Amino acid sequence: MAGSTRALPIASGGEVARARHVSPGREAWRRFRRHRLAVASAAVLGVMVLFVAFGPWLWRVPINEIDFAARLAGPSLEHPFGTDDLGQDLFARMLYGGRISLAVGFAAMVVAITVGVVIGAIAGISRGSVDAALMWLTDLFLSLPQLPLLLLVIYLFRDALKGAFGPELGMFVLIVAVIGAFRWMPVARLVRAQFFSLREKEFVEAARALGASTPRTVVRHILPNSLGPVIVAGTIDVAAAIIAESTLSFLGLGFPPDIPSWGRLLFDAKDYLDIAPHWALIPGAAIFLAVLSISFIGDGLRDALDPRKVM
Repeated sequence: MAGSTRALPIASGGEVARARHVSPGREAWRRFRRHRLAVASAAVLGVMVLFVAFGPWLWRVPINEIDFAARLAGPSLEHPFGTDDLGQDLFARMLYGGRISLAVGFAAMVVAITVGVVIGAIAGISRGSVDAALMWLTDLFLSLPQLPLLLLVIYLFRDALKGAFGPELGMFVLIVAVIGAFRWMPVARLVRAQFFSLREKEFVEAARALGASTPRTVVRHILPNSLGPVIVAGTIDVAAAIIAESTLSFLGLGFPPDIPSWGRLLFDAKDYLDIAPHWALIPGAAIFLAVLSISFIGDGLRDALDPRKVM
């Protein structure tokens, strides 16, 4: 009818229905939970972290306790993972070595992400010669053969760092620094691309129009919106760092023999594969599970943090 007004839809109770607001974090968690492999992998990785973090407090067998009467023994109640050629308990050494391997992976990831984000952000917000110079440096590092350089740097500096920080801490610092120094380049390129995409967006222009300085615009507006792909890249760096540390230890250039890491256990077991296969299979399975779990978690995070993916 003329002059009549359309009635607004009234919800029960006489209140206007409102759309439920979901925070970005909660929406990302909902998306991540739908990735079953990622959730299962997070549970597996969490169990492994709990075992290596609290296991040595519960299983108090010393890692260097020698028992020649039990050398190369298979898994049993007394030694759940068996023993090595000196009769040392492999379960205790696996728990201790897991701390080292996982700590190296996460610490090297932090180094790579930090360096990559800083260089990528400077290149992404700069123009001209600064961006070109930083990308030239990134391309230079990408072109270097990583494994030979890792071996060379560790061979040159391991004795000096062992003398300065001790055999365990010195090798930890050296391995983390070397692995992190050769893993930042993909992160830098990713952050630079994200900055190029975001710096022309409307909310960045609005911040500049309101008088925000360039550092404030980067820290408060551009960088938080570019961290999604960086988090995914970080999970990949953790897996790559664990493999790199295991490779170095397997080649005999990692931690000393009395400091077991998963890669060092594989190196010590290589001569006994025919008579004591458990010695190599157990640390190999641990490395496999850790790397596979972290990879699936990265897949889940990529799907959860991608706003274009409908789930």
